[in-house]
Amino acid sequence: MPDSPSLPRWRQKLHAYLKLMRADRPIGWLLLLWPTWWGLWLAAEGLPHWHPLIVFSLGVWLTRAAGCVINDYADRWLDGSVERTKNRPLVSGEVSAREALLLFAGLMLIAFALVLTLNKLAIWMSVIGVFLAASYPYLKRHTYLPQVYLGMAFGWGIPMAFAAIQGSVPPLAWLLYIANILWATAYDTWYAMVDREDDIRMGSKSTAILFGDMDLAAQGVLYGVMFLALIFVGQRAELGLYYGLGLAVAAVLVAYQFIIAKSRAREACFRAFLHNNWVGMAIFAGIALDYGLR
Repeated sequence: MPDSPSLPRWRQKLHAYLKLMRADRPIGWLLLLWPTWWGLWLAAEGLPHWHPLIVFSLGVWLTRAAGCVINDYADRWLDGSVERTKNRPLVSGEVSAREALLLFAGLMLIAFALVLTLNKLAIWMSVIGVFLAASYPYLKRHTYLPQVYLGMAFGWGIPMAFAAIQGSVPPLAWLLYIANILWATAYDTWYAMVDREDDIRMGSKSTAILFGDMDLAAQGVLYGVMFLALIFVGQRAELGLYYGLGLAVAAVLVAYQFIIAKSRAREACFRAFLHNNWVGMAIFAGIALDYGLR
């Protein structure tokens, strides 16, 4: 809802903070949640214990919110010139840069407090996760591959889940992590295609700009190698029919994204990006059913 002069100051500020954290847009949280749950279920070989499940699920929400805050802080030089982001709280002045940094620190401290209830390996790995989340927004100034780095940050919950549950990070965890990096690079490329013209004008970088006219072909390669990695995950974890069905449903959903976005129009590319929530859900359903129905 828009701010109103009749609202108390604290409510206007709270609304601005929630808007900065994208609390009204669950897609980002879900795109972190699904791969984290992939990792939790594979590490536990079924339904994980309630403690790591709650810690990681809440941690995903907190770190995603913190990531949005630091992303907008880093992009405040750019967002005012981009159609999709010109009304964000840091651009409009609803939230100051100092407030954004304090909010980021507070969210990360709460997330770290949750991590402190896990084992030492998971705690140490969380430090790397903080670095990935905090440094990602600055890469678009220096490299055309910020989407790859986003995948590294978004998927860090996978090796952390194995660390928390098994006390180690086996090759299966890293294989799943690589699959997630490929997936995140692909779906965030759809997202970058929405802003491609604005980013080129402002000197920002992305895979969408790097791929150029070969964007759809590059997307096909990214998704194809992602599914190949997930097939290897299934083989190593000895998953069966239901996992295969989950991958098949996910593949159909990905194919539909190319139908949606073939025009490369802004709205179409954004719809393709949003559609990845169902891809992540289908893969998770395959993993959960495969373990649950044994």
